[in-house]
Amino acid sequence: MTIRIVVADDHGIIREGLGALLSGRDGYELVGTAATGAEAVRAAVTLKPDVLVMDIQMPDLSGIEATREIGRVAPDVAVLMLTMFDDDESVFAAMRAGARGYVLKGAVGDTVVRAIAAVAEGEAIFGPGVARRTLAYLSRPRTDETLFPELTPREREVLGLIADGLGNAAIATRLSLATATVGNHITSIFAKLQVSTRAEAIIRARTSGLSGS
Repeated sequence: MTIRIVVADDHGIIREGLGALLSGRDGYELVGTAATGAEAVRAAVTLKPDVLVMDIQMPDLSGIEATREIGRVAPDVAVLMLTMFDDDESVFAAMRAGARGYVLKGAVGDTVVRAIAAVAEGEAIFGPGVARRTLAYLSRPRTDETLFPELTPREREVLGLIADGLGNAAIATRLSLATATVGNHITSIFAKLQVSTRAEAIIRARTSGLSGS
């Protein structure tokens, strides 16, 4: 059985390198490439690959946003993150968006090929460094910093104050920010948490135990 693959990366040399790596392997077929997040989503829908290898830092839509959209419009496509970013925020945002695997670009070719095969079979796969980070995250006591890892520290702070019932002006005063800046943070929070109303955001925050006090 041949695994059909799309590679999405904004660097041509990465797309070409992965294409060359896969071309010499039986059972793997590169069916398309994408240079932007929006192109990746279109490729997932039109080409229907088994696996879409995605970078996080992409034009138009980030890899995280594109992965979330692919989960909505092409849920049968398995997304494997292949990126240079190994920070907690990136790793867990990718997982929450629906990525089935997360491998760093420094991994050797065989590791990448095995990861593609694994996610194609429905497994979750993480490179050694990412796996260690995930285990450490799951084993440490939960604090405000480990809640909503897709948010920045400032966004978590704003969400906590929203959960406490403060309006935008009050939050701006508390944090010494412009009201418009608070509004921008809230827009970003809503997008990352995939909520559309303040009430939904408050429920998510309070359910998780997040507070600004």
